[in-house]
Amino acid sequence: MSRTPGAAAAAGPDDERRGERFRDDVHAAMPGWVTARLVVLGALGLAHVVAAKVDASVPGFTDRLSRGLLAWDGRWYFDIAERGYAALPDESLRFFPLYPLVARALSPLVAGHTGLALLLVSNAAALALGALVHRLALVETGDPALARRAAWLTALIPPFYVLVMGYGEPLALSLSVGCFLALRRRRWGWAAAAGFLSGLTRPVGAILSVPAAVEAARGIRSAPAGERVLRGIAVVAPMAGVASFLVWVGGRFDDALLPLDVQNRAHLRGGFANPVVTVVRAAGDLVQGDVGLGHNSVHLPWVVVAAVLAVVACRRWPAPYGAFAVTTLVVVLSARNLGSFERYAFGAFPLVLALASVTAASWAERLVLSVSASLLAGYATLALLLYYVP
Repeated sequence: MSRTPGAAAAAGPDDERRGERFRDDVHAAMPGWVTARLVVLGALGLAHVVAAKVDASVPGFTDRLSRGLLAWDGRWYFDIAERGYAALPDESLRFFPLYPLVARALSPLVAGHTGLALLLVSNAAALALGALVHRLALVETGDPALARRAAWLTALIPPFYVLVMGYGEPLALSLSVGCFLALRRRRWGWAAAAGFLSGLTRPVGAILSVPAAVEAARGIRSAPAGERVLRGIAVVAPMAGVASFLVWVGGRFDDALLPLDVQNRAHLRGGFANPVVTVVRAAGDLVQGDVGLGHNSVHLPWVVVAAVLAVVACRRWPAPYGAFAVTTLVVVLSARNLGSFERYAFGAFPLVLALASVTAASWAERLVLSVSASLLAGYATLALLLYYVP
């Protein structure tokens, strides 16, 4: 059925431009998104080859691959989506609810296959993440080459092999970038919504309150009273998202702080520590040769990379970006155990934007993307073989 001229006019040029921008963002994100999935699926195939060869001398070794892309945290999310928190050990409470809830709602559309639903949600969110990063970089810099490079890096940063797996990171990161887009455009209601949902996805979503406060403080004296209220809501919304889950846990399990207490157990974060002390001890382990998987020293090179990129974010990007990056690193480093440091640190997506801003030279871009893809494959292979904790 053809549209009337009035209907076409109602759509308006703004709607058409939004559609064009959306397509441009998705097209920019798609190559990196596809490449990352080919790399990780290739790593899964390599892991099967390795496991088959090892199994002859260590029977049962191939069982390590039985969970595939739902290994590690993916298994927890699967069980939460299938059975709920009450049927699981209290350790399940460290995984916040939005991601498994979305997958659970989607599962009837895929014949009740919860694992498939989890992977569909995470991979769709990963594509949205690349598109959002592309748009945010364009909004901030007006540089199409930098925006394209940022979209590629978002897909290929080595710790982000988890964006292909059954992890909550793609959804959490998409909400974080969406929150920044709304903050920088002064769309406080949308920023509040994205921040609140981020807090429901992962506890570190609360960190979004820091850049929100930095942005909300800018020009607040001249803002109308109603807008000041909206700015305040945008600031507290990420913390409110976290608090809402904790309140539910308190009502259901009689201990609202249980998710945080569980995360600080010895085999996980190991409790809070001075970030400087943690880094110094890791350096000491490195000097002494304690560099095996499971030691803090193995993460030290990434600590250095993340710190340098945080400085770049502070110098080259607006204040909220640097504030988010620095606060995230301080929180991540304030643990006795640095396991999963890389994944947690790059949850501060301004680190990726900072890397994109210092690799403008064609040789630098090719080098960084090639090294990133290679490390992505290596880390994914080790993680799928259960040698490396994502």
